[in-house]
Amino acid sequence: MSGGFSSLNTALTALRYNRVAMDVAGSNIANVTTDGYARRRVEGAAVAGPTQPALWSRYDGAGDGVQVTGVTRMTDELLNVRARREHGNQAYLDVRQASLENIENGLGEPGDSGVNAALADLRNAWHELSLSPGSQSARAQVLSSARSVVDAIGVQARNVESEAGDQRVHVLNDVSEVNTVASGLADTNRAIAAGNLGGSDVGVLLDKRDQLTQRLAELTGAKATVRSDGGADVTINGVPLVTGSRAGSLTVASGITPDGESDGTALTFAVVDASGATTVPSGMSGEIGGLTDLLTTTLPAYLTGLAAVAKDLADTVNTQHQAGYDAAGTAGTAMFAYDPTDVLGTLSVAISDPDLVAASSVPGGGLDVGNANALATGPGVEGDYQRLVTGLGTEVVESRRRAANQQVLTSQVDGAREQLSGVDLDEEMVNMISAQRAYESASRVMTTVDSMLDTLINRTGVR
Repeated sequence: MSGGFSSLNTALTALRYNRVAMDVAGSNIANVTTDGYARRRVEGAAVAGPTQPALWSRYDGAGDGVQVTGVTRMTDELLNVRARREHGNQAYLDVRQASLENIENGLGEPGDSGVNAALADLRNAWHELSLSPGSQSARAQVLSSARSVVDAIGVQARNVESEAGDQRVHVLNDVSEVNTVASGLADTNRAIAAGNLGGSDVGVLLDKRDQLTQRLAELTGAKATVRSDGGADVTINGVPLVTGSRAGSLTVASGITPDGESDGTALTFAVVDASGATTVPSGMSGEIGGLTDLLTTTLPAYLTGLAAVAKDLADTVNTQHQAGYDAAGTAGTAMFAYDPTDVLGTLSVAISDPDLVAASSVPGGGLDVGNANALATGPGVEGDYQRLVTGLGTEVVESRRRAANQQVLTSQVDGAREQLSGVDLDEEMVNMISAQRAYESASRVMTTVDSMLDTLINRTGVR
């Protein structure tokens, strides 16, 4: 458009554009501390002349102004994908590290109350009995030390089982949160599609979409794919959890009862939707993946190793004890008793009378202490137990190292996203001042054109 009044319209477009620019800068500043907020940028385009050729005239206008073509969220989907993946890996390693550290703290090793100290006290008790074969208190001390070993092993087993129970409850809580987040994402997808169809600004909904998909990745290692309508589809190990406005439910298929107890089977998961239940393949990442690894591999392996140590201890001591003779010259009996199907839960000291302690190696040996010496100096389970504890300690150190290394990578990805999507107050202030000055300049253009038109209309030809 050309003519005197076209300049007023050009200035008006500049006023409108820079007003939007100031509003966007102000919104960015207002949301500088809002979690998940991605900063916005105003997109503008020059207003062009007519695109259709005219038969009898030629467009002679120039500089028809500017128009707002949209407000863009400053995000990069590639960075979002990487962030979801790295946060899923980080959650897996963090939950594993925290649980292993709890177990390590509960072992009491090295210390005066651990299994290793109790085994040493039992050897010392046999040694003291070999020095004082006629002492009733020395015999009683042997039984007391044996009970201490049983107690120490039982306490350690209960600590590990208690940790497993806590983690089973943790799994149930995480599954519940997954379903809540998935339902929220499906609702957000529906709102995004409706907003895009109606031409509304869906930036806030897109921020929420990214937050929800990242939380699902942290919980399960889920992968998200952005849809053409702006929503996101989510899969867990290839099994769809959220598709558009429809969300399935993640369930514990086996391994944990609804009240958090173990049902004695392997821990598995399934996604239930309108088509039925689909088993999720093993190998999930995220918090649930880390908990699954602990409950199916790490904790059972440690309990199995501890049970083997307890069984070997009982068998070794029982064999040697039965080869000796008690205070009455009678052949010794088993000192420890246990149920082979549940060693840790049933291990106990089988005798309570100090006179039944078989210190002698010969019938009616009187003050003979050959069997007590054999039990004090013979082979034991200390080496096996130390290897078990050392193996756990190595696993704890390794989990810390891996979590720390992953944290470096996760922080790098978060930093890259923050550089692109985060709000910088200095930058936004510069943008706001630039828009303010441009607005003032457009206002000045309008004032100048108004003055020019006033001269042309009201003063031309006036004497």
